[in-house]
Amino acid sequence: MKQILQNMGSGETSVIDSPAPSKKANHLLINTTCSLVSVGTERMLVEFGKANYLDKARQQPDKVKMVLDKVKTDGLATTIDAVKSKLEQPLPLGYCNVGLVHEVGDGCEAWKQGDRVVSNGPHADVVNVGKNLCAKIPDNVSDEEASFTVIGSIGLQGVRLANPSLGEAFVVTGVGLIGLMTVQLMIANGCRVLAIDYDQNKLDLAKQFGAEVCNPGLGEDPVAAGMAFSKGRGVDGVIITASTPSNDPVSNAAKMARKRGRIILVGVVGLELNRAEFYEKELSFQVSCSYGPGRYDPAYEVLGQDYPIGFVRWTEQRNFEAILDMMAVGKLNVKPLISHRFDFGAATDAYDVLTSDKSALGILLEYSSAAESRHVSRVKLKDGCELSEHSDSTDAAQLGEGVQPKVAFIGAGNYASRMLVPAFTKADAQLVSIASSGGVSGVVHGKKHGFAEATTDTNGLIASADNNTVVIVTQHNTHAAFVAKALEAGKHVFVEKPLAITRAQLEEVKSAYQSSALDNEQPPKLMLGFNRRFSPHVQKMKALLEPVKEPKTFLMTMNAGPIPADHWTQDASIGGGRIIGEACHFIDLMRFLCGAKIKSVQAQCMGAAAGVDITEDKAVINLSFEDGSFGTIHYLANGHSSFPKERIEVFAAGSVLQLDNFRKLKGFGWPGFKKLNIWRQDKGQEACVAAFLDAIKRGAPSPIPYDEIIQVAEVTLEAAEQVRASE
Repeated sequence: MKQILQNMGSGETSVIDSPAPSKKANHLLINTTCSLVSVGTERMLVEFGKANYLDKARQQPDKVKMVLDKVKTDGLATTIDAVKSKLEQPLPLGYCNVGLVHEVGDGCEAWKQGDRVVSNGPHADVVNVGKNLCAKIPDNVSDEEASFTVIGSIGLQGVRLANPSLGEAFVVTGVGLIGLMTVQLMIANGCRVLAIDYDQNKLDLAKQFGAEVCNPGLGEDPVAAGMAFSKGRGVDGVIITASTPSNDPVSNAAKMARKRGRIILVGVVGLELNRAEFYEKELSFQVSCSYGPGRYDPAYEVLGQDYPIGFVRWTEQRNFEAILDMMAVGKLNVKPLISHRFDFGAATDAYDVLTSDKSALGILLEYSSAAESRHVSRVKLKDGCELSEHSDSTDAAQLGEGVQPKVAFIGAGNYASRMLVPAFTKADAQLVSIASSGGVSGVVHGKKHGFAEATTDTNGLIASADNNTVVIVTQHNTHAAFVAKALEAGKHVFVEKPLAITRAQLEEVKSAYQSSALDNEQPPKLMLGFNRRFSPHVQKMKALLEPVKEPKTFLMTMNAGPIPADHWTQDASIGGGRIIGEACHFIDLMRFLCGAKIKSVQAQCMGAAAGVDITEDKAVINLSFEDGSFGTIHYLANGHSSFPKERIEVFAAGSVLQLDNFRKLKGFGWPGFKKLNIWRQDKGQEACVAAFLDAIKRGAPSPIPYDEIIQVAEVTLEAAEQVRASE
């Protein structure tokens, strides 16, 4: 398949070849026939990408503060790397898609192959979209017309919030695509409409649709025009669909509105409000959220859980349907809004027009390639490489001594691309395949780091004879199943923590490892991404503690910071919660520094409190060890970002070691050691990967013994269970 991407670092817009996504539950796999460029949103993104770093910072002051906070804790170099990586993440453009259903996922019984549908899918010839973000197209609505549905729904949601009634006088400020459709929707509601814009061509279209017009660019006063339009009474409401940093649209709206008038913000404008303008008239001001109820709710958009119509009459999907119905009966005319048409193969030309021609309105992309040519699961990324057909056979020799690691990645997200893939590259691994669910991120990062292929076929990747090592960097609930499959295929496995989020998953991994160990002369190497034990500071601490024979006391604090309650990591069924997903790092670290088996675990979290949605991420974990050592892990999400994010303290034999943020290690009363400071934070990612690959090359045991991996997993699960029981 092909897809348009925007690089937010360089500003480059490109069309890439990518493996097609596979169908999944509650989603439709769609072959695109037509898509509409959202002129306002996409022009803004392209121009932001082309801006220099200073201009980018000026446009996002809230992000600048986050960057400065990160510099304080992690250091300048680490922060710069993180910012660059974030900007280099590929951004799919587009959200106004029309096509034919290719496959339906489980839970999509109301749909069938061949259905003609609209969706908020991106500019790609194959899209995978949640069923609640799709709607069937009436027979008498063309694909070109239907491509305006999502844009129209943004305007419609603003109209619904304005709650217009027959005969009211409304102003629409900014008549781009959304504004011109909003004008028609307001007129269909029986309202009189005044359109305000600086572009006379757009105003001429608004007049064609039945609106009166005002052009401030010609010296016309919008407030005076609004008062005259309302016969001196003040308009009943204003819908702002403009995009400008100026505060004038809101201020003018307040000045021209009647007492208790309504102002709805659909676009993006300056929001330095004058209290007096709103106070004296008791004006209502509301910001409209995209296509309507359901937006940004993963239960609705991803899991396909609809809102009952008796309680939520208009959802995103039902707004899509309403726009299509308006088109079908001739109440919404979008044909005059089409200004340009491009074949999808010439999409970059469309974006040249987008940035050079400010009068452009409806830019359509047309897709004509054969449907069967779009659905490939593997894409070669390097010239000259030859890939074998996927095979289910397992070569036991892959586990022998002196083997060059041939590495395949499952997962191409931010951590994989920013940390793990570069670490494997630096350690001289042969990078073979990279798999991602959507295909695009795998292609982008695969090309950047020299992978031979990108794929969406994870089962084929695991079975392939082209690799002998599989790295798993996916959502936490998938780790155990992928680990088990890879072990059963006779592959060495590096999995980012956690190993499992349930006891049943852990048993699945143990069974697969034991079975593979019986089938091969040497068991496969199972490695967890417990990188902190490999950091230079921790290695120094380990060396200092090694001669100490008496029990040690550990205090470890994770100033983890808050994560929204609806984030996937907080979901016990997906992320496992933050104790399983993150605190496991410190359970392993304490186990490593102590050098003895864990004897017992006790854990509890903050008690229930009004206004505190999550208490599990404010917890204490006490560990005792067989050598008499003990320690406490404070995992806290209620601290301040200026305090060290990770602090480790060890009390032993009359001396103390203190490590802050893996940058500064101090020794108190430690003979021959006072401090170890480095200018760049090092949490041991590169050393962790290098140790794993070296073990494969030499046929040596895994750097973290299997028994330690399993014990840490068991103790982590026990700690999480105790924390949840204490809530």
